[in-house]
Amino acid sequence: MFTKPDRKAIRAKRRRRVRNKILGTAERPRLNVFRSLNNIYAQLINDETGVTLVAASTLSPELKGKIKNGGNVEAAKAVGNLIGKAALEKGYKKVVFDRAGYLYHGRVKALADGAREAGLEF
Repeated sequence: MFTKPDRKAIRAKRRRRVRNKILGTAERPRLNVFRSLNNIYAQLINDETGVTLVAASTLSPELKGKIKNGGNVEAAKAVGNLIGKAALEKGYKKVVFDRAGYLYHGRVKALADGAREAGLEF
């Protein structure tokens, strides 16, 4: 009997397909997004060395008291602004966007827009 694949398996397959094509370097790191039910996380990663260069989330001290709910579009935009400013302070202007298998819609799009507003290019 045919069983429908679950959403996690479908996302994992999309994520593997995308990760085979993109790579973060020292000059142009990968902006990775992880979305949970209550929070959203973003980090800049250099895949050549396997090092996280900059990280931000709704649990960051800068945003912890300002945001009531970490799982909405406004919070995602704030995290995008925060990671964009932190990346510019470290000297990273261009990045490769890794949506990690999520659809480019809603919170993921808001995070990307916030990072672009802060000055990141991708």
